[in-house]
Amino acid sequence: MNLEKVIFGFFIVLAFTLNFGFFIGEIDVPHQHDVFELFAAIVVNLIATVLKFGDRTQVGAVHLATSLVADLQLIAAAFVWGYSVYVTGIGTTPTVMSSIVSLSGGALMANLVSVVLLIGETLSVRR
Repeated sequence: MNLEKVIFGFFIVLAFTLNFGFFIGEIDVPHQHDVFELFAAIVVNLIATVLKFGDRTQVGAVHLATSLVADLQLIAAAFVWGYSVYVTGIGTTPTVMSSIVSLSGGALMANLVSVVLLIGETLSVRR
């Protein structure tokens, strides 16, 4: 068993599941979407992105692209949350929370593509 591949797969799947955990719930209900879960999703996605830099294959390039998309959308969601709470002072209204969760949903789709690529890559490996 290759420990590097285990760690790589672990962070890809963890990024997906954390993002899913934040995304699930009513889209406009703030108490169903925890800010710390969004933070954890961002951190794990960034770690997964760093792990994807070493692969020089075409699949590796797509892995990196999906990870960068997820990072961008999750960071944008955090920016919207912080801007609404600390700059404008309006807080997490249903409209703001809908925007945050929608951005997280886009990142979730990018993470799903990454997990599908990982599964496909794993199934195509011959011993």
